[in-house]
Amino acid sequence: MSDAIFVMDRYELKYVVTKEQIDNLIQALDGHMKVDKYGKTSIASLYYDTADSRLIRKSLEKPKFREKIRLRSYGLATGDKPVFLELKRKAYGIVYKRRVETKVEDVNDFFDYKLDHVADGQIAKEITYFRNYYGKLVPSCLIIYDRVAYFEEEGDLRLTIDYNPRYRIDNLTLDYSMEGTSLLKDGEAILEVKVQDSVPLWLSHILDKYKIYNNSFSKYGKAYESVHKMTKEERGMYYV
Repeated sequence: MSDAIFVMDRYELKYVVTKEQIDNLIQALDGHMKVDKYGKTSIASLYYDTADSRLIRKSLEKPKFREKIRLRSYGLATGDKPVFLELKRKAYGIVYKRRVETKVEDVNDFFDYKLDHVADGQIAKEITYFRNYYGKLVPSCLIIYDRVAYFEEEGDLRLTIDYNPRYRIDNLTLDYSMEGTSLLKDGEAILEVKVQDSVPLWLSHILDKYKIYNNSFSKYGKAYESVHKMTKEERGMYYV
């Protein structure tokens, strides 16, 4: 992922889709979009939050502005494999992402206030400001999924399908495993359409044809809600 983009500003539309809708969509994309060079990639995102879950609780209220911070790896973060510390903000429908390439040990030291910055440059300074503003941030939830990304050769349109989205609230490290508890029903996936301006007409027609309707969905938010529906005894099983 050495050619990964580090600054992203765009609209992101999310859809929970069935297997039948996915199959129809993939067929319809032929001639419009191509799978990117990475194919299906397992992605893990470790979300950091305050002890009282301030960030995700605020996000679930759906204010005009909300923000999160997460550490992302592509596959298990083993050896010297790079990871990406990322700020994700949403303001008035536009998603802003800023991230830096770094190492797990540096991130651990950073959140323990042993390092002032996790990397060089302006984005790292923004991340430090975020950490200092919210105070002590700790690993809160690990979100994992298997993504296939599509791109438009002559445009900025990007589409991703996240298969088997799952979460974990124990063993909160990126080098343990890619296992977790499912967030959706069997066969369902999360479709995301990412675009700088507006969804092209041809894609709108496809989504309408197969009754794929936009809805609000946060993987971290869904995981948080699922955990807090558990009994105290069930939650305690994760923290022994």
